[in-house]
Amino acid sequence: QVQLVESGGGLVQPGGSLRLSCAASGSILQINTMAWYRQAPGKQRELVASITRGGSTNYADSVKGRITISRDNAKNTLSLQMNSLKPEDTAVYYCNADLLIPVGLRWINYWGQGTQVTVSS
Repeated sequence: QVQLVESGGGLVQPGGSLRLSCAASGSILQINTMAWYRQAPGKQRELVASITRGGSTNYADSVKGRITISRDNAKNTLSLQMNSLKPEDTAVYYCNADLLIPVGLRWINYWGQGTQVTVSS
């Protein structure tokens, strides 16, 4: 059994900050690329940022300079520091990871349940 559990979402005013966290647990041998996606009402899910096991990062143009992704490989955690938030950042944010599991010794792509971020005055 594998879990990705997000936390840290909530309501914040424009210009404010939030920090999202994602904890991976269960039968996991290794985690490769981890990422945050988001989905706003009526829109497709989109990549916000990703980070490889070695620490290489990639950001959507819309969040560059405002959002920082990081991970702790020892603790199997992923974080997203979001600053200067805008109403258009309102969405459900999902944690995603490539996981090596012992069953069949195979890689799977796994999603968390999501956490709501609302930016509004």
